[in-house]
Amino acid sequence: MTPQSVTPDLARTTWAELEPVHTLVYFAPEAASSYAQLGLESQAMGYFAPRCAALGPVGAETVGAVFFVFNPELIRSAVPRVWSLVSPQAVLRARQEVADQALRRALGEETVRSTAVAEAAELARDAALEAGRHVHGRPLFAGHAGLEWPEEPHLVLWHAATLLREFRGDGHVSALLQAGLSPVEALVSHAAGAPGYSTSWLRKSRGWSLEEWDAAVGRLRRRGLVDTDADGAPVLTEEGHALRRDLESRTDALALPAFERLGPEGNARLAELTAPLAETLGAEARPPAAER
Repeated sequence: MTPQSVTPDLARTTWAELEPVHTLVYFAPEAASSYAQLGLESQAMGYFAPRCAALGPVGAETVGAVFFVFNPELIRSAVPRVWSLVSPQAVLRARQEVADQALRRALGEETVRSTAVAEAAELARDAALEAGRHVHGRPLFAGHAGLEWPEEPHLVLWHAATLLREFRGDGHVSALLQAGLSPVEALVSHAAGAPGYSTSWLRKSRGWSLEEWDAAVGRLRRRGLVDTDADGAPVLTEEGHALRRDLESRTDALALPAFERLGPEGNARLAELTAPLAETLGAEARPPAAER
């Protein structure tokens, strides 16, 4: 088979199994204590600074542009003040230390040092390096792609998962813009199509007030994309479901170049190797789902 036979669905499966390896660094207990030692005073600083540090000491407007779904006021509560407290380089070092400590604790030394993790790391690195050939229009990915690769296999795997996550995320922002969705509207439409997810957590963690959220529901309702249930919660209409399916399809297609490098067998093997890791990481790396 040729790399062209890799389907968007297969690439999405591979990415989904890799995702918990990356997202662990946001929610592991090691993160809060590590960033607090750096002097990061708030939860917002502890999220925005580690994720945008690869871009340098950028301002709130740049962070808002690349993160997309966050209320600009929440971003301004942390950026650029955070750079008066700590350098991006120090934050990046701390973030990698968090990844190292959290993966060792969650997976165990035997798994971290296993041949399976080493093999998965090399496959994921190949995909991430291929993504680097398609960097244009992907600013957050580009910033991370310019960082030095770690040496230990479990950290290579984590860094590759981070790159592939931001590569996909930048493409998703492009799809949201093409769909004419504002940041808060993107979150509402996501929540409306995902029963069981915490709408309150999505709204509050992204910094939107109830009034701003309800206004977005009203705009989407006028577009025929959402309705509300008996409790007043947004639910997707048939047209809304079609839009969300199109968004995911566009995102999958834009992420595909990274995974084509591996071919069907390489993707299947990477998903097979990382599936047990994702299962072990479990809920610790998977908070209520959200856009971006």
